[in-house]
Amino acid sequence: MNFNNAIVLVTGANRGLGKALAQAAIKAGAAKVYAAARKPETIDIPGATPIKLDVTNAADIAAVVQAIPDLTILINNAGIHVVGGVTGPDALSAARAEFETNFFAPLALSHAFAPVLGRNGGGAIINILSALSWASFPTTGTYSASKAAAWALTNGLRGELQAQNTQVLGAHMGYMDTDMTANVDAPKSKPADIAQAIVTALEANQDEVLTDEVSKQVRASFAAPRAFYLGAPRA
Repeated sequence: MNFNNAIVLVTGANRGLGKALAQAAIKAGAAKVYAAARKPETIDIPGATPIKLDVTNAADIAAVVQAIPDLTILINNAGIHVVGGVTGPDALSAARAEFETNFFAPLALSHAFAPVLGRNGGGAIINILSALSWASFPTTGTYSASKAAAWALTNGLRGELQAQNTQVLGAHMGYMDTDMTANVDAPKSKPADIAQAIVTALEANQDEVLTDEVSKQVRASFAAPRAFYLGAPRA
């Protein structure tokens, strides 16, 4: 699937990776890029068309599907991270919020747009995942669970939509230099670099892309005697 002449929807496009993805799509020659956010007035991307979309709101999703009948690329980027582990005092509320945005929203949007993509030749769905789909830390327990679910969703979509020629790309990365990771003391990639890697992977007909060294290292550890996701050995 190519971005050239494509009709693209990017969720969570008001900042961070979403904004970088919208910009990368425009640069790659997309015919139209819809940049979605709860508050479309916060969108500042020359060449993009702002559109209102709260990804957790069914009415908003239905309205966007009606507004973009010619969509060919859906990018499920919107996400949230509530810092905390699975045993913390706010774990249940955090998990519910993260699953609503990080799992149920991509599911709802993919479900709603799948027939549209099919009618338009197949197109593509890009789900923004994370190296934390495969690993968890004391401050990412519920977030990692939501991203692991989103990874499984991505793999399910790929199989189910193959018959209608829809490419489904899962994109993994480590920390990026965004507002979400402002308080994280770790190496961070530039959103623009991650966005370009995703564009390149889609146009190379890939199903999964490891966009930085962190995601590559975590994924490679699956073959190790003790995979990274198992954490440190017990004493």
